[in-house]
Amino acid sequence: MTLATLCMLLAALVGAAPAAAHHTGVYTPRDNAITTNFKQLKFSAQAGKFDVARRLFDEGPLRAEMRARVAVLPAGLEARTRAALEAGRAAELERALMIFFVALARDLAVEAERQLATAAPTPATGQRFLEAIWRYYNLVDFVVGQRDARASASMRLAFEDAESAVKDPARLPGAFHRIAEVLGRMLENAVN
Repeated sequence: MTLATLCMLLAALVGAAPAAAHHTGVYTPRDNAITTNFKQLKFSAQAGKFDVARRLFDEGPLRAEMRARVAVLPAGLEARTRAALEAGRAAELERALMIFFVALARDLAVEAERQLATAAPTPATGQRFLEAIWRYYNLVDFVVGQRDARASASMRLAFEDAESAVKDPARLPGAFHRIAEVLGRMLENAVN
């Protein structure tokens, strides 16, 4: 099977799969290029097609985003991800991708707190940040839960609190601060 055929098959599977429910069963944000690339990498690695996964990583938007954020990501994350792909080590790949997406979600929570603390918070702005954070975190919640069920539960509680704060925008900066703290601790524990 060629790379192009496999990519089309994976894209069809991702697009045809029913939307996974949000943790409350209500909503899952649509994929973007990074989350689609993640799913392609994950499916390829699960199928033992590490040569395909390497090419998807090398040429994909996920690696480009890692490079763009190198200053704020844990040192050597791109190299560790690439090494896991080269060696066909699925567990190490899963861990590296978990770290990447937790870092993306944390950075969004920090930015949400900053923006909402300096401007009049609106429910729409809070909701957009929540959707973006969940888009990334939701991809790795299962892996986080396998490694640290308490951290996963803390994130879900912080997210639910932020969802309820959307109705009371004055609470939004604090709610996003809590999400950023939870994700920051999660990231620190995952890196060490």
